[in-house]
Amino acid sequence: MKAVNGVRGEVSARLAGEDRRLCLTLGALAEIETGLGVRGAEAVAERMRRLSAKDLTVVLAALLRGGGEDELAERLASASVSPVEAAEAVARAFAAAGG
Repeated sequence: MKAVNGVRGEVSARLAGEDRRLCLTLGALAEIETGLGVRGAEAVAERMRRLSAKDLTVVLAALLRGGGEDELAERLASASVSPVEAAEAVARAFAAAGG
């Protein structure tokens, strides 16, 4: 597993056959808001309850970039990441950001 900084809210997840670091940074949150077409954390939380596959890709890519995993974030649409892996990684990243 990749070393993560738990204090920073980083998590490690196995995606596309490798350990990846994800983090809900302020920049990632702004990218998620823009990508989902919503404003504010409350609107993001509401939208997270009914994510489409496209939405899940937007959120996961932002979290990967927040963790410094730009390369996978850029090729996420063609990467071999299962929907279950993606959803679990997103849930873990948001849980870690919550404390």
